[in-house]
Amino acid sequence: MPSPFDNILPRYDAVVIGAGLGGMTAANNLAKFGRKVLLLEHHYQLGGLATYFKRVGGHVFDISLHGFPHGMIKSTRRYWTKEISDRIHQLKDVRFINPDFDVRTTFDRADFTRILIEQFKLSAETVEAFFAHLREMNYYDNDARTTRQLFEQFFPGRPDVQRLLLEPIAYANGSTLDDPAITFGIVFSNFMSKGVFIFQGGTDTMINLMTAEMKANGVDIRRNVLVEKVLVEKDAAGRRRVVGVKLRGTRMGEEVEVACATVVSNANIKDTVLKMGGEDAFEAPFLDEARKVRVNTSSCQVYMGVREGESIPHIGDLVFTSEAKSFSSHELIDFHTTSRTYSVYYPDTRPHTKTPRYAVVTSVNQQWEDWANLSAEDYAANKARVIEESFRGLEKFIPDIRSKVDHAEAATPRTVNRYVRHVGGTSFGTKFEGLKVSMALPEQVGGFYHAGSVGIIMSGWLGTINYGVIVSAKADAYLRDPAANPLGDAAASAGV
Repeated sequence: MPSPFDNILPRYDAVVIGAGLGGMTAANNLAKFGRKVLLLEHHYQLGGLATYFKRVGGHVFDISLHGFPHGMIKSTRRYWTKEISDRIHQLKDVRFINPDFDVRTTFDRADFTRILIEQFKLSAETVEAFFAHLREMNYYDNDARTTRQLFEQFFPGRPDVQRLLLEPIAYANGSTLDDPAITFGIVFSNFMSKGVFIFQGGTDTMINLMTAEMKANGVDIRRNVLVEKVLVEKDAAGRRRVVGVKLRGTRMGEEVEVACATVVSNANIKDTVLKMGGEDAFEAPFLDEARKVRVNTSSCQVYMGVREGESIPHIGDLVFTSEAKSFSSHELIDFHTTSRTYSVYYPDTRPHTKTPRYAVVTSVNQQWEDWANLSAEDYAANKARVIEESFRGLEKFIPDIRSKVDHAEAATPRTVNRYVRHVGGTSFGTKFEGLKVSMALPEQVGGFYHAGSVGIIMSGWLGTINYGVIVSAKADAYLRDPAANPLGDAAASAGV
């Protein structure tokens, strides 16, 4: 078995830790800036949570290809390739079915406006004022309101409206009624601009295209490599700076150190600071802030593969279902929640395949604490329960679905923790305070940057790609002038 360190260089301009969308985007951008870049991934497959897996029977399952905003078209065209951008297509059939309402929508502002006025009987003035307010929300405004307070301002005493607005975003980034309003407002506005989109061709095609683009730009990609330590030293002026990384192969355990001037971590911010950086690399107040960062919730997925030759009727592209009588952020993540989303993959998801194939992926928001310490027996039993509940819910739309599916398996927060190493098995990064710690990292250690999922607004496919772009601009500015002050987000954003 070849070593992942064969022909590795002794020094790179930048080392990127983790090949999720943020890490790959940062690596690709830095390489296009002319930097020598080493991209490290502990798994054998790139993509992080934006990846895929295959199973016997010709099944290809997408881990998290459930929908993203229209902004992905612009971001992938500008920072990746036109070929990737041109494959992004709109999902036009989004459904919400629960005791409060039954809604079918294209999930864009025009259609939501119509639904809020016609079905929910809100005034046009109220709806327009709400959307106008969301458009003006900005991270730098330091707005302390919660999403609950925002909803009560515009839709007092209307939990049904709150359910329609928040439920899809909770599945997208784990936000709740008690999180800062900006974490809902920015993400919801992104979706409302033009709707929900998906990558046609499947995540396998997307990752292959991104990998080819990175290699064409000179990124050195190494799989099955774990970063054990980011090496930090003080310069002559006493400032801490990145000088390299300590690496270990995940299969054979071989170790090596590589020198570099900058590190961009796509790992969880708590792992980045407390494990890879370590206590010696940071000031005590910063470490305290990092320890206080709360990780976001996780999720369970049930992957159902329809037997080759079988078909299922069109029931919608994204189907949000719940048996809960009223919306509750707590019910949504309860161990026995009745709320789940079905992402349905029809043959046009992968039009290039010889045989038309169908698949359904169920998503259920969950908490790490409910799954972390289950015995092997209880763990297996609860995975089976989640699969069974998903089948029962899907039978309301496709009564004979069990006879059509020849493969079903469940992933849990423990699965997420195992494969992407996120603290607490989080699918959605950290709560809002994580963004401040992430952005302050290079102020503590020159050349040390973070582009992982943080603060809710920098999560999801679009958020993490854009964060990778911003951070790569900062890292490039540091490489041009290490003595300059760390480049702020506003300046970095303006530069890209």
